[in-house]
Amino acid sequence: MAVNHLLKIFSGYSDSLRLIFTTLMEFIISPEMALLLFVIALLAGFLDTLAGGGGLLTVPALLLTGMPPLLALGTNKCQSSFGTATASYHMFKAKLVNPKECWPLMLSAFIGSLLGTVAVQFVDIEQLKLIIPIVLVCICIYFIIDPQAKSSDSQAALLSKKSYMFGPVPAIGFYDGMFGPGTGTFFALAGVATRAQSLLRSTAFAKTMNFATNFASFLLFFALGQVAFKVAGVMIVGQLIGALIGSKMLLNIPRQALRWLIVAACLAMLGKYLVQYFS
Repeated sequence: MAVNHLLKIFSGYSDSLRLIFTTLMEFIISPEMALLLFVIALLAGFLDTLAGGGGLLTVPALLLTGMPPLLALGTNKCQSSFGTATASYHMFKAKLVNPKECWPLMLSAFIGSLLGTVAVQFVDIEQLKLIIPIVLVCICIYFIIDPQAKSSDSQAALLSKKSYMFGPVPAIGFYDGMFGPGTGTFFALAGVATRAQSLLRSTAFAKTMNFATNFASFLLFFALGQVAFKVAGVMIVGQLIGALIGSKMLLNIPRQALRWLIVAACLAMLGKYLVQYFS
């Protein structure tokens, strides 16, 4: 009995190792596809740093390679982790975020994303897609009419630091682990709406939490053998360049321009969902 039990365990590990090895070796893409993925990742890294929504570019592009949806999500988390890491580094360097305040939020987002990534292995994400357009409309309306989306922090916060850390942050992290597009925008909205942060400061904090959610999700997808590293490697270079450019612009962009850029990103995401729904 003990021998049979050990054989079952070994067989299980063998299957996992074979899956990971197969993932590493598959999807040798053409030079033309590699160039396309590089350009898309560059644009996504730039867009994600400023307003969010880069996943709406990268996930469909990855699906064009013929990989299964979960493999596309895992590969997307791998390459986007490098973009958000670059943006986060520049936010820390510019002292737009306080490390003591940031690390607990990042941990909360990390845990939420892990749970979301586990959940996506067992649920139909198509149902989630029905909710996202409604959320995007609400975000657009909020940033258009809300007077708090300004250049300095407001005195009145809707939620305490603890309530924020255990409420919106892990919830958005959970969403990112399950699906992802627009996570940076959702974090930015949460900071403005519930913590009365300035739009720039909220966006800066969003980059760090978005890195935590991307990295957590990537780790789990990697453990499950759902990352195509050869494809991700091409996109990582684009992400690094795009995020670097976006980070430099974020430090100098007029606050009202940033506000309307977020609105434009939400409208673009909404348009994409509507096209998919009616096509």
